[in-house]
Amino acid sequence: MLIAILIYEKLTALDAVGPYEALAHIPGAEVIMVAPREGAVITDTGNLALVAGGTTADIAAADALIVPGGEGNRVLLDDERLLGWIQRVHEHTRVTASVCTGALLLGAAGLLEGRRATTHWAYRDELPKYGATPVAERVVRDGKVVTAAGVSAGIELGLTVAAELFGEDAAKAAELGIEYDPKPPFGTGSPERAPAEIVEAVRELERG
Repeated sequence: MLIAILIYEKLTALDAVGPYEALAHIPGAEVIMVAPREGAVITDTGNLALVAGGTTADIAAADALIVPGGEGNRVLLDDERLLGWIQRVHEHTRVTASVCTGALLLGAAGLLEGRRATTHWAYRDELPKYGATPVAERVVRDGKVVTAAGVSAGIELGLTVAAELFGEDAAKAAELGIEYDPKPPFGTGSPERAPAEIVEAVRELERG
């Protein structure tokens, strides 16, 4: 099973690494990070690099495609070459997925039209412009398109993809293997539970 994770300049690292860790150790999984160009990709902090195992020119099909988010995808929303690649790979996938604002790239590629979808809470209001119905859930599946909320939800996305490709037992084993058993120390991980002033501060940081 080939699982391609798209990476690009100024992506959010955990958006890609979370699903990678949830999937990479499953027997039979070939997980590859794919970038538009060869070489290191610098993430949105400017202090961390990921190296792709291939380029979009190398990968024409995959069993699953995962598109992470990050501020770097804003300039890609009009990149017809990359959007065309996403569309072509999607034709062959069993699952096409996104994490955080990776959903905006799926939307720009025309893959969210008429679907329920989620993304980072600060960007949910952008989904309707792509014909999607926003849903305030961690992971949303509509057909073979699966979208995840912000950053940390990518781990749950990865486990969801694992269950689809390898079966529930394999996904359960992966969940145990990475000890995914979160207990947030503050309980402010969603805008519904965080204090209003924290929500506004984070919204301003996210949206500039």
